[in-house]
Amino acid sequence: MSLVRSTFAATAMFALAGSLYAETIGPAGESATPSSMVVVADDDVEKVKEAGYSAALLWHDQSDFVNAVTAGASDEFARLGIEVVAVTSAGFDAAKQRSDIETVMAKSPNIILSLPLDPVTSAAAFAEAKEAGVALSFLSNLPAGYKHPDDYAAIVTDDLFQMGKQAADALAAAMGNEGTVGWIYHDADYYVTNQRDNAFKTTIENDYPNITIVAEQGISDPARAEEIANAMLLKNPDLGGIYVTWAGPAEGILAALRTSGNTSTKIVTLDLSEPIALDMVQGGNVAAIVADEAYELGRAMAASAVLDLLGEEVPSFVVAPALTVTADNVADGWQNSLNIDAPASLTSK
Repeated sequence: MSLVRSTFAATAMFALAGSLYAETIGPAGESATPSSMVVVADDDVEKVKEAGYSAALLWHDQSDFVNAVTAGASDEFARLGIEVVAVTSAGFDAAKQRSDIETVMAKSPNIILSLPLDPVTSAAAFAEAKEAGVALSFLSNLPAGYKHPDDYAAIVTDDLFQMGKQAADALAAAMGNEGTVGWIYHDADYYVTNQRDNAFKTTIENDYPNITIVAEQGISDPARAEEIANAMLLKNPDLGGIYVTWAGPAEGILAALRTSGNTSTKIVTLDLSEPIALDMVQGGNVAAIVADEAYELGRAMAASAVLDLLGEEVPSFVVAPALTVTADNVADGWQNSLNIDAPASLTSK
C-alpha cells in the first residue's frame, strides 16, 4: 500500500521494542477480518440488481494502485448490476475532495468508496452523505468521530502485520538466516507504515535468533535516504541486509550501495516500484518487495458497502492479503497486486 494512503495516527500500534500484537489491528484496536470473508452471495445478486443501486468512487489521487482498486470495485459493481456514476481524484487536496463529495451527492449515489485525506476535514465533508444514508466504505483512513456500524460500512486496508512479517522472512532468507540488519522505519505517526515497520522488527527479533538489528534510523523525507544509508554503512560496513519502510526511500538506499560498490548488502522494501524491481530481476541488492493486493481491496470495499445496504452485519475492519514479489514471480506479482502487466523492463529477457 502506498505511504500516503493513511494519514491518521494509530491509537493502538506495535511497540518499537516488541510487538503487543501479532496481527494487524484497526484504528481503535479492532481485530482484522480477512477480505475473503466479505462476499455478496450469489443468492443476493438478483436482489441487488433489482434495487438499482449506484456508486461513486472518490479517490485521493491517481496511480497504478488507485487504478487497481478502482478495477476491483468496478468489476464487483458490474457483477451486481450497480452503476458507477462518478470516479474522481482529489490530488491529495482535502478541499478538492470535499468539493468532489458535494458534486457527487447531486447524483444521489447509494454507495461511496473513498480514502479520506484528513480525519477532521473529512468528518465534515462526508457528513451529508452519512446523514443521507449512503453506505460509506473507506480505504485505510477514517473520518474523526465516525463510529461503526452507524456511520460507515467498513475500513478496508492491507494486512499490515503480514507485510512486515513477509519482508522479514524474505530478508532473512536472502541472508541465509544469519547476520546483521539495518532497520529504516518511517519516522511519523502513520497507521500503515507504523504497523508494517514494527511487524518487520518484531519478526526478526522473535523468529530469527541469528540475525541482529544493529542499526535503526527513522526517515520522514525520502530525499535523505542515501545520506542515511551512507551513515549506517559507515558504522556497519558488514551489514548483511537493510529493511526500508517503502520503495521511494529504498531507491536512495540502493543508490548508496551502488556508489560504494557494495553488492552484498540485501534490501527488502514494501510497495511495488519499477526501479527497485529492475535491480531485483537483474540480481542486484534487492532481494524482494512485499506488496498488497490492491484489486482485492477494491472488491472488498464494494462488497462491504453492498452488504451494508442489504442490512447484513459487516466487519468494521477488513484486510486484504500481502504478497512477496521476487525475481522469480515478478510478472505474477504485478498482476496479483495491481491487475496489470509488469513493466516490459522487468520481463524482457
